[in-house]
Amino acid sequence: MELPQDPAPPAVTNSAGVPEFTSYKDRSTGLTIYGIVEIILGALAALMIPMMLLGAVFSRKIAGGGMPAGSYVSGICTYAFAAALLVTLGIGSIRAQRWAWALNLILSWIWLIVGVVATVAMSVFMPTIFAASFRQSAVQTPNAPPMPTGVLAVVLTIVIVFFSIFFVLLPIAFLIFFRRKDVEETCKRRDPVERWTDLCPLPVLAISLMLGFSAVYYLLMAVTTPFIPFFGKYLTGLAAAAALVAMSGIDAFLAISLYRLRLAGWWIAVCVLSLKMISAVITFGRADLLQAYSKMGWSEKQLQQMSTNPAFRSGTIMLWWSVVFMVLFFGYMIWIKRYFRDPASPSAMEPEGPYLPSSGGAAV
Repeated sequence: MELPQDPAPPAVTNSAGVPEFTSYKDRSTGLTIYGIVEIILGALAALMIPMMLLGAVFSRKIAGGGMPAGSYVSGICTYAFAAALLVTLGIGSIRAQRWAWALNLILSWIWLIVGVVATVAMSVFMPTIFAASFRQSAVQTPNAPPMPTGVLAVVLTIVIVFFSIFFVLLPIAFLIFFRRKDVEETCKRRDPVERWTDLCPLPVLAISLMLGFSAVYYLLMAVTTPFIPFFGKYLTGLAAAAALVAMSGIDAFLAISLYRLRLAGWWIAVCVLSLKMISAVITFGRADLLQAYSKMGWSEKQLQQMSTNPAFRSGTIMLWWSVVFMVLFFGYMIWIKRYFRDPASPSAMEPEGPYLPSSGGAAV
């Protein structure tokens, strides 16, 4: 009696559309583990919401008052979004959905880049900020014992280690895992239906999603904390809210245009985002940031505490960071230009490798 043979694995097409059979190692277990980790991180982000609510209540009892209510609302909405995103991606990873693989890969890159920048900034500026805070505390309470240097060093070390683990090492682990071809292949075979993330090259999809998030965030800022740098001064109040709503509409338009791979959208995005960065650079170099915060309802004591922070005392630091991000942004936009084609060109109608998750160009 002849034993039944295992069915052949489903065919996978390459960038030329030719069926090919590939051997791979199923990574469902790894997808489940990473999905559980994401759900736990989402739960931790959700726990920050009641923490902020408690902070808002107790800060009102402190001399000088707490931050304006809009700042708390903005922070709570940010943590709620992060929690929803991480839990959703975690569930998608456990189910081995191909859209979850694509978004996790994009998130890992963004998470790592932002985390490295934040960790470097913390390592450079935290000692100065801590020292200035302790000096101000010593002036206000002269009878209090000074903070030992060893304790300060331990606190700084704990903060830097925390940032290094959660904002550098953890995204590196995610990036290494989701970049594996076996992980991509596992998601494609368990979820063979074409998804919306397959219709756009992942490098372009990353910018499109960031602009979409920016559009929503601008609307949130317009309602909660209307504040924006604008060519040499900081706009607040109704003027800032109007500018933020306009910028939200522009970013939403750009997000859709880039997702659809419109060449005109790429050019408009480069021009608009360049103007934003130039405006920020001019404003950070000239305007008084603390004066803008005073117009937003911050108390005199809070402004004094912020003045000890070199990032608020002088716009030079923000100016240099803006220049760095400008250079990185232009480099990235020039790199993704290859994915955009003139509609009149015949090649614009032909699918390319980056459209297919199985091709090498699909990875960010």
